[in-house]
Amino acid sequence: MAQTRDLYLSVADTAAKLLAAPEVAEGWDKPSALAKLSVQGLAGHLAGQVFFIPAVLAEPVPAEPAISIHEYYEQVSWIGSDLDTPFNQAIRSGGEQEAADGPAALAARVAACVEGLGTVLPAAPDRLVRRPTWGPWSITLDDFVTSRMLELIVHSDDLAYSVGLPTPEFPARAVETVVDLLSRIALRRHGATDVLRALSRSERAPASISAL
Repeated sequence: MAQTRDLYLSVADTAAKLLAAPEVAEGWDKPSALAKLSVQGLAGHLAGQVFFIPAVLAEPVPAEPAISIHEYYEQVSWIGSDLDTPFNQAIRSGGEQEAADGPAALAARVAACVEGLGTVLPAAPDRLVRRPTWGPWSITLDDFVTSRMLELIVHSDDLAYSVGLPTPEFPARAVETVVDLLSRIALRRHGATDVLRALSRSERAPASISAL
C-alpha cells in the first residue's frame, strides 16, 4: 500500500513539473500529439489525474462490490473506442475546461494538490472508491491510485512529445507497474500470439499491440 502511494506521489510531482514547463505554455493553443486534442486539453486531462485523488477521498465509501484492477480494465468501455463517442468527447471538453484559466494557473493548482496529497494520501484508510461513470462496482483506493499513475505516465509522454520535450523519467517500479497493466490489456485486446511475437520476433510482429 505505502509503495503504491509513494510511487504515485513521485509520478504526480514529475507531471506537475512538466505542466509548469515554459514549453507547455508556449504550445498551449496548438494541437497535441493526440487527435482532436489541443495541448491545453491534454494538459487539463493530465492534471485531472491528480485532481481525481482528493475527489474520490471526499466521497462516501461506495456500497458496490469491489473488483480487481484487471477486471476494472476489462469493464471500461473507452479502451479502443471511437474518438467521437460521447465519452471521448467529454474527455476532450473536460480537459479544455480544466485548463481554461491558462497554463500558469493549472500548473499552480496541480503543484498545490500534489503537495497536499503528500500528507493526505499516505494517511488515507484502505477503502473502496467509485466514479459515477462506472457500472455497479468499485475498486480499492490503491488500485485507483495505480490506474491514475498509468494515466499520468502515459499522458506525460503525450504532453512532452507534443511540445518537443523529452519524456520525463519516472521511478523504475512505477514504469514496471504501468507496463504490467498495459501488457495485460494488450493480451486481452490482441491475443497471446501477437503479443509474444511483438515482444520477441520482430520479423513476425503485428503492426500494433497497443493496449489503449
